Amino acid sequence: MKVFITRELPEIAFKLLKQNKISFDYYKKDKPIPRKLLLTKVKECEALISLLTENIDREVIDQMPGCKIIANYAVGYNNIDIDFAKKRNIIVTNTPDVLTESTADLTMTLVLACARRLSEGQKLLEANKFKGWKPKLLLGMELKDKTFGILGAGRIGSAVARRAKSFGTNIIYVDSDRNQKLENETGAKKVSLKYLLENSDILSVHLPLNSQTYHFLNREKLNQLKRNSILINTTRGEIIDEKTLIKKLKSEELMAVGLDVFENEPYLNPELLKFPNVLVLPHLGSATKEARDGMAELAVKNVINVLKKKSALTPVF
Repeated sequence: MKVFITRELPEIAFKLLKQNKISFDYYKKDKPIPRKLLLTKVKECEALISLLTENIDREVIDQMPGCKIIANYAVGYNNIDIDFAKKRNIIVTNTPDVLTESTADLTMTLVLACARRLSEGQKLLEANKFKGWKPKLLLGMELKDKTFGILGAGRIGSAVARRAKSFGTNIIYVDSDRNQKLENETGAKKVSLKYLLENSDILSVHLPLNSQTYHFLNREKLNQLKRNSILINTTRGEIIDEKTLIKKLKSEELMAVGLDVFENEPYLNPELLKFPNVLVLPHLGSATKEARDGMAELAVKNVINVLKKKSALTPVF
């Protein structure tokens, strides 16, 4: 076996491997592979295709002395011990670009749903409490002329900004570097973090998860959010201190929160479901056929290239 895949992927992945006459095996149940089985399966592989649900740490890497590449089926790669892989001369790749549009679409779906209080409306109907149209029933927020904050103006953050601009919002952003292209396309302005938090009517989070961004939105920063603003997170749940967010929600200072990710996935803190103005989704950002096929194709093409002693297409270092 040359390739081990930790979960069944879209058919295009297997088709490409077969076309290139590369032997492979994969875990055939639609759930995370048990740790002991993972440690056994990777022992003789030359390439590993992993998901975010697998912790590819030193223990796993030590079990595959012949491995040349770890291809992560995701944009993020916080589940992989990058430094140790690099020390062992293992190439690590991810799947950028191919899921940008689907995740940006999902982000704007959450923005619109929160702004127009769709979750609250659904719950009102489910509880049989809708008694007819009223002038003040579930008044939401129009996006036009609102300030839309982007925390992390990379590929996905920029794609969200372009969509938000089409609704007539004013874009501000925080990023380590100035994004001249984004500014030219949307009129976005680079601002300080303090200004972003205090002035965004909608704040959309697009930071990668690493040691510097874990609980980046802590009590201090969450308390700086503009009153009656909307907070959206479609990147990684651990970037927001969830316990502090729940306390913030109890204070009724936020208009709404839209989360596609949460801190201890797949285990959702049940308190989040108690708030009618919180909409939580089961990590659907890249859940389109186009994106998932594209991710599978890119992950496998990275593997094929490395096994054929060519350059990886999307190495992370």
